[in-house]
Amino acid sequence: MTLEFTASAREHFLAIVAGIHADNPSAARGFRERAELALRELERFPESGRHIPEFLGLPHRELIVSPYRFFYRVVGSSVWIIGVWHSKQLPEPPH
Repeated sequence: MTLEFTASAREHFLAIVAGIHADNPSAARGFRERAELALRELERFPESGRHIPEFLGLPHRELIVSPYRFFYRVVGSSVWIIGVWHSKQLPEPPH
């Protein structure tokens, strides 16, 4: 499996890291490292994330790297990260 980001998901992830960095550079590094490590595990275990509770009928899953939720979908041999939301936000239905 390979890990891929949609353009909007990558942009959102990088904006989150930049926002954290503005307040606390070491926290930003720590969050990015935790997120990247957790996301890399999806390459080995793509079904390890849970189904998104708000959208149980969809084939998407989520991986939580507190306080953010990474939404993804397995397509062929790729794990596509399609969105990143703060856990306090209500996600929009994935496309």
